Amino acid sequence: MKNFRHSPLPLLSFIFHLILSIPPISSQMCLRDCGGMPLRYPFGSGPGCGDLRFQRYVTCKDGKLTLTTHTGSYPITNIDYSSQVAYLSDPSMSTCDCSQPSKGFSLDWDAPFSFQDDNIFALLDCSLDSSPIYPPNADGNNNSSVVPLCDTKGQPICSFLNSCRAISMLNLPISTCCVYAPVDLGPSYEMDLQKLKCSSYSGFYSFNGQEADPEKWKYGIALKYKFNVYNDYPGSCSACERSNGVCGYGGAYNSYICVCPNGMNTTSDCFFGASWSGAQRGLTWHKGMWLAYSLACILVLVML
Repeated sequence: MKNFRHSPLPLLSFIFHLILSIPPISSQMCLRDCGGMPLRYPFGSGPGCGDLRFQRYVTCKDGKLTLTTHTGSYPITNIDYSSQVAYLSDPSMSTCDCSQPSKGFSLDWDAPFSFQDDNIFALLDCSLDSSPIYPPNADGNNNSSVVPLCDTKGQPICSFLNSCRAISMLNLPISTCCVYAPVDLGPSYEMDLQKLKCSSYSGFYSFNGQEADPEKWKYGIALKYKFNVYNDYPGSCSACERSNGVCGYGGAYNSYICVCPNGMNTTSDCFFGASWSGAQRGLTWHKGMWLAYSLACILVLVML
């Protein structure tokens, strides 16, 4: 067996080849879609992608884009980027196809979303005796003749919904339905059906040109979102996406970055970043290699 004290070259050669075998480490990767749904700013596929404000609420998991609030998780079915509207469904919502109990839907008060004006919520199976949405009449009793504390906009929505077989199976009078249009759940964006003494609700954002046919309505919830206080689309982000990059954030201050297809980050776009990132990756790797090699040399000198 050779003595490394008299021949350090084998040790140096072993360490050098070990370093060469270590692949360079790339940065985060951001997907451009989630389960086939295109992802653009401010939405992202994971931490470091999209806008930090939205990361807490919108996530991509198992190929499904989901909005999460304190009342549950809701699949996002479509995003209209030109109008800045996200459409989602609530599995507990009653529709013409299915009627079921629900706790309601609520947004977190600090979420970067608000209800689109086209939303219509219909509260179903509400108690006539003690529901807060039915104010007492002159003799202090609640009854169906009292106008509910919500705007019907002159639309016989409850009558149409009651024509649905699934909803009519509730076997309750039409007067137990109350319509919110436009939706106004107060500053907390809270629809607590238990507190309102209603067992279910239905929501839709379009009559789809068939006002009298609830089977054709587009059921779900439409949420408006803003990029920032002034609702300005970041110019740097637009340039990043044109270069096939994904807008994201990172660093000590979670500042803007452009994540390129090769996994490297730039502060501009991927046209410039394509050559820079490759050089930066090589530079970072060689720095690490020479640092390890220097440590190996120091170890050999100590052993001599």
